Amino acid sequence: MTILLLEIQFSEHLLESEYSVLRFRISNLVFRIYNPMEQYQKMYLYKRIVQAKLFIDNHFSENIDVSNIADEACFSKYHFIRLFKSIYGKTPHHYLTKVRIDNARLLLAEGKPIIDVCLQIGFDSPTSFTAVFKKIVGKTPSAFQNDQKTKQQAIRVNPLSAVPNCFAESHGYIKK
Repeated sequence: MTILLLEIQFSEHLLESEYSVLRFRISNLVFRIYNPMEQYQKMYLYKRIVQAKLFIDNHFSENIDVSNIADEACFSKYHFIRLFKSIYGKTPHHYLTKVRIDNARLLLAEGKPIIDVCLQIGFDSPTSFTAVFKKIVGKTPSAFQNDQKTKQQAIRVNPLSAVPNCFAESHGYIKK
């Protein structure tokens, strides 16, 4: 109702073409506000994108690519890429690579052999794994693994070095 009053007040001051454009925009806005189907469609699309993300999380170690993931979400490849990026801020391929590298970090920190980690997280060759790992982490897998071993040994020697100082002081582990 208030929209119509605004429309009548402004109609005196607008040209005919401006008036028709404004009227079209207002009717579009009213339609979007009172159209529950559009909201349902957005939720349905969002749910399918989330399912695709969960598919990546659960199947990252398999030989999957963007086409497989888009098929899982029932989208065309390019439409899926646009929707995924608009929701998560990165393409499905970048997200898949991030998930693989995050899991590789965990496995390398456990001391598993690099070749086993490479194959376990879904890479076909150690060379490509090393290149991608170095690009994202900034170190080669062997350098990362050595750093992790060094950190773990330092924690074994002095466990308080891994505890924040403010926490250690407030709980009486060290004196102020």
